[in-house]
Amino acid sequence: LKEAHQVFRRIPDAPGNDIALVDHLMSGLAIFGLKYPSLLQFDQDCREETTRANLKALYGIEQAPSDTRLRERLDELDPSQVRPLYQALFAQLQRGKGLEGFAYLDGHYLLSVDGTGYFSSKQVHCPYCAEKHHRDGTITYYHQMLGAVLVHPDCREVFPLA
Repeated sequence: LKEAHQVFRRIPDAPGNDIALVDHLMSGLAIFGLKYPSLLQFDQDCREETTRANLKALYGIEQAPSDTRLRERLDELDPSQVRPLYQALFAQLQRGKGLEGFAYLDGHYLLSVDGTGYFSSKQVHCPYCAEKHHRDGTITYYHQMLGAVLVHPDCREVFPLA
């Protein structure tokens, strides 16, 4: 978490925002790390003093954004700006020999790959959207991704690859 905070602090933040970009990014990380069922639940819990104190102590979050503002700020962020965090954490994993137990067959690793759609809309779109043109003349805009993780049959954990 300290490494994440350091990397996120180095991402340029636009002036004039009431909540720092690092707090938005660390809040996003907290949502996954603390296994929140929804952004709304996170937003509601952040109104409690105990939750705010825990977020500050664990994640270094000075002020957690609302669910709406979190979406807005993170949507503006170029994903390549968070790549250094992935690289730093994966390097730590390698240096700490965290991948040793994942070698499976003759020292090789198993890689599980799957394609999935993660956005679809008939109205909302960006210049990077793929388009599906329907016979009725409508267009569906969408994004897809290819996800890959290192797996081992005897381990519950997986390691996602960038």
